[in-house]
Amino acid sequence: MLDFGDQRTPPALPGAREMGNIRAMWNDDLTVDVETTAANLVLITVRGSLDGWSDSGDLGKALTRAAQGEGTRTVVDLSGVIFADSAALHVLMDGQRHHAAAEIPFILAGPLSATVTRLFEVTGLHETFTFADSVEQARTWR
Repeated sequence: MLDFGDQRTPPALPGAREMGNIRAMWNDDLTVDVETTAANLVLITVRGSLDGWSDSGDLGKALTRAAQGEGTRTVVDLSGVIFADSAALHVLMDGQRHHAAAEIPFILAGPLSATVTRLFEVTGLHETFTFADSVEQARTWR
């Protein structure tokens, strides 16, 4: 049993977030940044954990807006995603569906972490999405 002295919760650690009576480590908060380039490419950069605990709603909204916009292609940069689960797959599949309906190319860019790569392989979705090794490669994808 861990001894925290007189404290009822573990001591604060760098990067810890207060959650009621417990402290949890999260240095992997989800961030979603959207940029439209001069060539009208929509680049959505995702960093952190893309899972049921993170708010993947921001990514879903960004993908929907991109599919409804004037972009000529959408590139989702997943190189900064350290973990993903079925929630991530649902958001990405919905985004892909919206883009297909709008006839806008939808490309997932890496390099992907081993964990994220494995998720696509285990679910068989590695054959469903278009992948590029890098954002640069995705920019010129034909």
